[in-house]
Amino acid sequence: MMGCASSIHISDRVVYHSGKESDDSHAAQLNCNLQPGQIKPNAYKKSLTELQFGPMKLYEEQLQVLLVFAKDDAQSNAFCWACERSGFRCNMARTPESALESFLEKNHDLILIDHRHSRYFDAEALCRSIRAISSSLNTVIVAVVKRPDREESTVMPLISAGFNRRYIENANHMTCYNELIQLHHGEIRAQIKLRACNAVFTALEQSQEAIEISNEDQLIQYVNPAYECILGFQHGELLKENTEVPKSDKNKADLLENINACIRKGKEWQGVYYAKKKNGDSLQQNVRITPVVGQGGKVRHCVSVNRPLNDNNRGEKSCERVQAESQTDIQQSIKHKDRRKGSLDVRSTTSRGSDGSSQRRYSSMARIHSMTIEAPITKVINIINAAQESSPMPVAEALDRVLEILRTTELYSPQLGTKEEDPHTSDLVGGLMTDGLRRSSGNEYIFATKPLHHIPGHLTTPLSLSDIPACIAQTMEKEDSWDFDIFNLESATMKRPLTYLGLKIFSRFGVCEFLNCPEATLRSWLQVIETNYHSSNSYHNSTHAADVLHATAYFLCKERVKQSLDPIDEVASLIAATVHDVDHPGRTNSFLCNAGSELAILYNDTAVLESHHAALAFQITTRDEKCNIFKNMERNEYRTLRQAVIDMVLATEMTKHFEHVNKFVNSINKPLAALEENGGNGDDESVKGILMVPENRILVKRMLIKCADISNPCRPLELCIEWAGRISEEYFAQTDEEKQQGLPVVMPVFDRNTCSVPKSQISFIDYFITDMFDAWDAFADLPNLMQHLDNNFKYWKSLDEQKLRSLRPPPE
Repeated sequence: MMGCASSIHISDRVVYHSGKESDDSHAAQLNCNLQPGQIKPNAYKKSLTELQFGPMKLYEEQLQVLLVFAKDDAQSNAFCWACERSGFRCNMARTPESALESFLEKNHDLILIDHRHSRYFDAEALCRSIRAISSSLNTVIVAVVKRPDREESTVMPLISAGFNRRYIENANHMTCYNELIQLHHGEIRAQIKLRACNAVFTALEQSQEAIEISNEDQLIQYVNPAYECILGFQHGELLKENTEVPKSDKNKADLLENINACIRKGKEWQGVYYAKKKNGDSLQQNVRITPVVGQGGKVRHCVSVNRPLNDNNRGEKSCERVQAESQTDIQQSIKHKDRRKGSLDVRSTTSRGSDGSSQRRYSSMARIHSMTIEAPITKVINIINAAQESSPMPVAEALDRVLEILRTTELYSPQLGTKEEDPHTSDLVGGLMTDGLRRSSGNEYIFATKPLHHIPGHLTTPLSLSDIPACIAQTMEKEDSWDFDIFNLESATMKRPLTYLGLKIFSRFGVCEFLNCPEATLRSWLQVIETNYHSSNSYHNSTHAADVLHATAYFLCKERVKQSLDPIDEVASLIAATVHDVDHPGRTNSFLCNAGSELAILYNDTAVLESHHAALAFQITTRDEKCNIFKNMERNEYRTLRQAVIDMVLATEMTKHFEHVNKFVNSINKPLAALEENGGNGDDESVKGILMVPENRILVKRMLIKCADISNPCRPLELCIEWAGRISEEYFAQTDEEKQQGLPVVMPVFDRNTCSVPKSQISFIDYFITDMFDAWDAFADLPNLMQHLDNNFKYWKSLDEQKLRSLRPPPE
């Protein structure tokens, strides 16, 4: 007989039982009627689950569950079975006394108390007794209650007794299992994170820097001892009533207005600020105020880290202890420096006071100046630092802000307004240009567990280009036109457009001749690549790949592009376009990172999908001689081609979108424009000199595939509308799954019930498309694309002005 848990403690005896999971028919017969002393040795193995709580990593041990049931019945047996299936360690108590004793020993995460039969014990009194134990603060307690006969009763008596929630009796095994899983991923994990807050507050309490947390109304919510000490307040004095943050009259009105404006926009503010001490004196401090966005996407709290500009301001006797501890820390950091051969101890140079404002700001810069390896940005920062030393305070503060901008990794990304100003753009940026929030749940998204597809048997002998069915050949007659309808080809080929279009385009560019591979190998390769695209995706399927291949081929025929690229670059571009989204799961990088997918772990949350597409493409190609289009290439040429394909596929990742566009404009567009202004033309050697620089050829290839990848807004209107509907559906499906899995919703505006498709397209065009295609048009001369873009933008704008959220206006 299967037992109810791997380890069950029943009042004064311990009973162990374990076994393999049963099927549903057998599960119905499970019960906990084990005989005293019945022991089986296969106890639980202790395991840890990693959770993410903001930037903090938590480890969740095996859950401890206490069942308090006076007698065995179907309900208690069902919970026993559910605990075993969930992998939780389960204890059973029959009386309130044994329940308290067991809790004091085990400190369970979850307690389920039978509240159905008052003749055995008082469930509410037991709950109060457990809550009287301090360690029960983060324990979830559930009352198992009778199904109401008539009118539903209030749960307030249960809440008052200390229960977190109730469970209406239902002995169905899967219902009990689902309840435990929901409790685990809901209240229990929330309590685990709350427990972790104690460690965070302990760190704040020990910090030598003055830290204050206020709410949106600037009422103090928390201050640490260092803050109280510096401003001369007693412990807890600032928290007794609704106390506002102490302000000094020395602060100018425009400074306070500037600070509030930054905070309202969700931006951090840093600068010099006067704080008001308890005795009324003003204390000049270097302050960093960081807004914390909470419920509703609004700033709910502000965290202020304060440090006096001069340690002499800390002259009060009550701070002598803090100064002594600070000095001890500095001495310890010096020891660490010696041991680490002079490495920079950031904590000792930035977290303590110094002898003056300039020394405070840059006491560590002498070490950076002495570095023998300097990047250009380091040289720029050093020049600004040197200028700051002798600058008046307003200039020094302005240069401080310059340095903050230069030290960010997002030098090429424009700053958005607040989420309220443009939620569609904010969500698009969050979904496409970031690698996700840190994991907020233990859910894992298992991805790519299916085996890689091989060529289906009925396709092992593909048709030659000359044998393509007439209806498909006719559909591809105008494939060299920008207005080519890829959806007609999708229908004609039964969702296999990539193979057929690839055969024609690769033939037109002489790819087989360049690779020295038989046409049969190329055909097999196109088929196996297309098979590894997910036809179930509404957008990222082989039709999208065929569309990008078509756009790539179109761009390669432009005169300025042909001037820039060699044959190997053209072949690399066509291959990269074909494989650039292979095995795409129909979810964004942010989703995979938030879900803790296997791929996100493999690629360290960085360019997850793009890295997978490139790696998988070469795995598919090289594992089978029948489809290895590279097998006859010379080694060095293959390495050059491989590197170009990888670079182009990685360029389709959106986090570096603005970096690629800005580099293209500054390295290619502007120098070419300068030559034209000086009377040059396209045949000048100077123009070729710009185009044939190896670094610039790389920029051209990146820009080419980027524009091909997101060219939908530049297609004819009907094609643009179809693509907009497909990408919206894919984003809707992601939002649905994020809500279902309890993951952060990275693009909340893409809710199928509320989303405005016209607004999303307007934001996408404004933020990503317009500038990029202006630059590409200036280079490649694409007036027809720009006309389509203008028409499409006006179409979406007209729908939005009519307050329509759909793809098309309603029929008249």
